[in-house]
Amino acid sequence: MISGARLLFAAVLGLVAVAALPAPSTADADIFPGRPRAMVDLATSDGAGLVSGEWRYSDTRIVEVRFIGPGADGQPTGEPVATYDYLPKAGGAGFDDSGWEVIAPESLKRPRGHGHVAFNWYRMRLTVPARIGDFDPAGSTVVFETKVDDYAEIWVDGEIAYAMEDSGGPVVKGWNAKNRLVVGRNVKPGQQIQLAVFGINGPISRSPTNFIFLHHARLEFHDGPKGPMAIPAHEVNVDVERLDPEIDRIVSQNPKLFKLAEGFQFTEGPVWVRNGGYLLFSDPNANTIYKYTRAGTLSVFRSPSGYEGADLAEYGQPGSN
Repeated sequence: MISGARLLFAAVLGLVAVAALPAPSTADADIFPGRPRAMVDLATSDGAGLVSGEWRYSDTRIVEVRFIGPGADGQPTGEPVATYDYLPKAGGAGFDDSGWEVIAPESLKRPRGHGHVAFNWYRMRLTVPARIGDFDPAGSTVVFETKVDDYAEIWVDGEIAYAMEDSGGPVVKGWNAKNRLVVGRNVKPGQQIQLAVFGINGPISRSPTNFIFLHHARLEFHDGPKGPMAIPAHEVNVDVERLDPEIDRIVSQNPKLFKLAEGFQFTEGPVWVRNGGYLLFSDPNANTIYKYTRAGTLSVFRSPSGYEGADLAEYGQPGSN
């Protein structure tokens, strides 16, 4: 949850994509179509064990909730209405699934759910291993691919990132179609990645008599870019905890944040340069200032960008602060 001044600060940072963790990008689906350097089959006990992961499962339930209808602005600013939602909301990285059923990887192909209009969750927290056979995964780009009968949405590290006309990355592509997306870049052994697969029975309008299952689930490790990079703009989810109604004057009922770049260690200090029409921001841990332009390009503005004294290691942040 984000509230008050923290939301305003996060909004400024979110507009320039200063998250330190990688997020999925469906545009990468075509970048890594070739043979991976290594692959881990998450639908086998050996594969799940290699990444120290276990699959946890839960059905969902439909609940009636109160919401706000559309106003003249087309946003949820109208009259209160009754509608429907689902529980549990299990996409978040910190969601507690410890009470869920642990299922064998080989059982992912077993039909689950209750038929008709049904949804469910499959979650796994995996750890990048030190080795995959003879392959060292350090610095590689990790792609997750699955095919859910019938549709799927994929959350990675608590985010479902989506863009206009996205298809088959984190969002539904089509009937029994693949979901394929980057879930980590320049990864390090020991790094954890939280996957949450939301299964959907379909076609929904037919009240289907079938059930939900996974045809396959696997990780691919590819050679990829090592440093920060600009990505196609992706909307990321925002939950606002409104502690005071006055926040409504400055934060809309349907706020939007977009991620534009990723791969940084730690970012702060956004400064808009009006005359040049570009943004500067710091990654002090990398001793670098970056430049992001209106055209969507990312480049190094200054490196090194700050302190170079003898006691550098004491602080671990040599760059501008």
